[in-house]
Amino acid sequence: MHLFYEPEISGETVKLSEEESKHCTRVLRLKLNDIVWITDGKGTIYKTAITDEHQKSCILTIIETNKNYGQHPFKLHIAISPPQQSNRLEWFVEKATEAGIYEITPIICEHSKRKNINQERLQKVMISAIKQSLKASLPKLNPLIKFQDFIKKDFAGLKGIAYCTNKLKHITDWYKNGSDCLILIGPEGDFSPVEIEMALKHNFTGINLGNSRLRTETAALTACFAVNLINKT
Repeated sequence: MHLFYEPEISGETVKLSEEESKHCTRVLRLKLNDIVWITDGKGTIYKTAITDEHQKSCILTIIETNKNYGQHPFKLHIAISPPQQSNRLEWFVEKATEAGIYEITPIICEHSKRKNINQERLQKVMISAIKQSLKASLPKLNPLIKFQDFIKKDFAGLKGIAYCTNKLKHITDWYKNGSDCLILIGPEGDFSPVEIEMALKHNFTGINLGNSRLRTETAALTACFAVNLINKT
């Protein structure tokens, strides 16, 4: 099964972008009346058939609509300090998207080495990842924001901040099955004491991801998989 992406779908037909049309007709060599699966990235997967195999504007006719396809019963939001090497953030975004993350926010912390991101590039990584992993929902990717501004925002679910000490609750003891949650992941120099204090004052709970010293992107993905495993997704 190959999955294509088209964010604007309405009516009974879908027109693929030039890039997706080329992939459909020239790379995969799909022909008239062949079945094609497509998602809008908003939770719906469509079963379609090719009705015009034009290499630059392939037209599909919708046969079946599957709403809320593979939707998790919880929403996971990771706020992460971008690693110094941009490819490590891309790696996390790709793997977290495959795991079904709901939202990602890059945050600038006191010890952050990288203070910019390529949002357009990350968006492309996410689109590629939902197609590869057959996901129907494209995660929400927020603009880069300062830590002190981000923690003031309202969030209705569980709020955790992961930092380096063994005296905290392990994530598996803190997280409650089915709960929406927001988890803060700091830079490799960890959050500063001031940032930790600020987060705790804004009702974040300190959490532990285990005894190993993890890279930022590894810690973030560990949090994703811990939440998924507790929810058995």
